Amino acid sequence: MTEYAQELKILLSSPKKIVITTHKGPDGDAIGSSLGLLHLLKQLGHQVQIITPNAYAKFLHWLPGDDDVITYEGNEQEANKLTSEAELIFLLDFSHMSRIATYADAIKNSNATKVMIDHHQDPDIDIADIIFSDTSACSTAQMVFEVMKAMDMTSYLNKAIAECLYVGIMTDTGSFKYASTTAKTHHVVADLIAAGAENAKIHDLIYDNSSATRIKLLGYCLNEKLRLYSENNAAIISLTDQELKRFEFKKGDTEGFVNYALAIEGIKFAIFIAEKDGMVKLSLRSKGNFKVNGIANKYFSGGGHMNASGGMSELSVNETITKVETIINEYKSELNKTN
Repeated sequence: MTEYAQELKILLSSPKKIVITTHKGPDGDAIGSSLGLLHLLKQLGHQVQIITPNAYAKFLHWLPGDDDVITYEGNEQEANKLTSEAELIFLLDFSHMSRIATYADAIKNSNATKVMIDHHQDPDIDIADIIFSDTSACSTAQMVFEVMKAMDMTSYLNKAIAECLYVGIMTDTGSFKYASTTAKTHHVVADLIAAGAENAKIHDLIYDNSSATRIKLLGYCLNEKLRLYSENNAAIISLTDQELKRFEFKKGDTEGFVNYALAIEGIKFAIFIAEKDGMVKLSLRSKGNFKVNGIANKYFSGGGHMNASGGMSELSVNETITKVETIINEYKSELNKTN
C-alpha cells in the first residue's frame, strides 16, 4: 500500500486528464467509491470524468457529483474520445475487464496509466499498472479512503467525499452486518461522519425511499415467487421480464431482494433469478462457510465474494431454476453441515 500510494501520489502531483470507471450494473460501492475519488481528484486540480458501462439505480442519483457521470451505452463516441485522451484511468470495484462489458476495448486500447482499486478475489494482475487489491477489505470505498490516507491526503476529506464513501461502505457491508465489517471499518466510518457524512439521512435515501411499485413487487416475490428447499437449507426467488414489466420495473428495484430469502430461518443459500435486458441474471448469497463465488464462476460465468456473488445464464428463467435445483441437490451435504 505505502509504496504504490507514493507512486500514485507522484502521478497526481501535476494536473491530468483522468477517467474513472467501474463495473457493469454499478452498485452503491461502485458509484460511491468512484464519486468519492472524483471529488478528491478535482480538489487536486485534475480534469475528471466518470464513465460507467451502463446506467445505475435511481436511489444513487442523489449523490454529489452524479452530473459528472456518463454511461458508455448510448454515449460510445463521447466516452471513447474521453478514454483515448485520458492520461490516467482508475478501475474501481472490479478486477477483470470482462466486468465492464463493451467498454473494455476502449480501456485496453488506451495508452493511459491504469490504477486498479478493488477488494474482489482472484484479481487479474495484468489489468493495471498500479494495483491496490485487498480481499479482506469490506468495500472498495474503504480502500479509497485507505489510499487517501497512505498518500497523506486525508486533509482533503470533505462532506462530498465522506458521503460518497459512506454509501459505498454501508451498502457493501449490508449496513455493517456482514463479517467483512471490521474495527478498521468502523474507524473509517467514524472519520467519514466527522467529516460531514449524515449517516441517518444517507440510510433513509438508500433504503427507505422506495416507490410503491417496488414494494408491491417485493410483496409479489415473497408471496408468489419464493421457492423453499428446506431439506437443503436453500431458497430461490425468480422473476420473468413479463413480471417485471407488470410492476413497472426500474433499474435497482430488485436490489436486495435475495437477502429476504436468506433471512428465512435455516436458509444458508439463496438465489435470485431475473430476466433483464434480454438476459437471465443471478444473485447468489450465502451464510457461514458456504462459498457461492465458486458456484457463480463454475456454472454462471460469474464471481464475486464468498457469501455474495453474481452470474449470468444463457437458459430461460424456468430452465435456470431447474439448473439451480440440480446445483442445490449436488451441494446438499455441504448445505446441511453445521458451520
